[in-house]
Amino acid sequence: QVQLVESGGGSVQAGGSLRLSCQASGYIYNSYCMGWFRQAPGQEREGVAGIQWGDRTTYYADSVKGRFTISRDNAENTLYLQMNSLKPEDTGIYYCASRAACWVMAKMSTYEYNNWGQGTQVPVSS
Repeated sequence: QVQLVESGGGSVQAGGSLRLSCQASGYIYNSYCMGWFRQAPGQEREGVAGIQWGDRTTYYADSVKGRFTISRDNAENTLYLQMNSLKPEDTGIYYCASRAACWVMAKMSTYEYNNWGQGTQVPVSS
């Protein structure tokens, strides 16, 4: 199983930006979907943004549309999440995850993704 390692988290003030990275230890097939989830304290993990690795179609949760951008570098097996105009409600642990046999990028559910990174913390202060 490919290992996923997130980086780029850290404290930021509201209105600021961060870029998260997720380095995969092996090849990501075009049939995979990869995404970013977040979990705020006391809340369930939710899908934030996802990308179909082959055709690069994307999904964004309504709460981040227009502020977050997901992208990938196929040569480097790396997934990114550019987060702009951050808000305190964006605070949480951000997880990278992958899902095999995913040809259509749609709304993300945690149970559909079977490979997870360890998470990176993003505290946003007001």
